[in-house]
Amino acid sequence: MDPDLQSLFDAARVARARAYAPYSRFAVGAALRDADGRVHAGCNVENAAYPVGTCAEAGAIAAMVAEGGRAIRAMLVMGPGPGLVTPCGACRQRIREFSTPDTVIHVADDDGIRARFTLGGLLPDSFGPENLAHA
Repeated sequence: MDPDLQSLFDAARVARARAYAPYSRFAVGAALRDADGRVHAGCNVENAAYPVGTCAEAGAIAAMVAEGGRAIRAMLVMGPGPGLVTPCGACRQRIREFSTPDTVIHVADDDGIRARFTLGGLLPDSFGPENLAHA
């Protein structure tokens, strides 16, 4: 694994270990690299009032924004189980706010990278900030 991808993998693994998932026991970690090369990570945080929880991707994006970042260069999402753990629909739109359709999203488990997608592949014909420039 190249060093840039390894740093995302390591950060997502640490974040996943810190996830607060007492209800589903489905811990997810995410890490992203911003346009300045900094790595930001997040984990899912569940709540007894289920819709109030936060996804790992949203946490990583919030960490980036809090540090002054505004553009995602790449993201890695790590989750458990035999199925691919890709960003949910809402997170795909959150990622779109700070990236482009060709941004690479890596999907991993503890053993390594399982798949790679572009955001455009996960969210085709997306609505983004540039659409509002014509309002």
